[in-house]
Amino acid sequence: MGRKPTISRDGLLDVAEELVREQGGSALTIGALAKAAGISKGGVQYSFASRDNLVRSLIDRWTSQFDAMLDDAAIHDPIDFIRSYIAATRASQQAMDAKIAGLMVSYLENPEHLQETRDWYRGIFERLAGASSNAQTARVAFLAVEGLFLLRINGIDEDGDWTSFLDDVEAVLTRLA
Repeated sequence: MGRKPTISRDGLLDVAEELVREQGGSALTIGALAKAAGISKGGVQYSFASRDNLVRSLIDRWTSQFDAMLDDAAIHDPIDFIRSYIAATRASQQAMDAKIAGLMVSYLENPEHLQETRDWYRGIFERLAGASSNAQTARVAFLAVEGLFLLRINGIDEDGDWTSFLDDVEAVLTRLA
């Protein structure tokens, strides 16, 4: 009978996200993750064969968590969808941390990971497609929310204004829809 693992794949992803948040994406290596998790490099490689596999897992984790928060009933109406997107953004602190970690790492060096992120965004824009004023309003609101996200990952939200800016986006969305 083999040894029981001391840390799970999800546990390693938790440690990887924290490592990236604290030290940046370039700090995420198999060795650094092993050290931070208190296991051997081989223990990390048992779960993630390579750094690329680890990065892909971070992105997949965030995408799955965030997509699960979206209201399926809102998919067909762009205004309802963007309201659901804003609600998920507000409620997704854990997923947001994963998104920050995944995006920081993916932008560093691997165009394949960047392509996956682009594909995810293309899927969002497909949900918001159309020439109606509601579709246009929803797209602009989505871009505003993503702009706030970009400001947040760049550390511009030191005073915690981010959520009040989300309130502003929702208020304008309500007026225009």
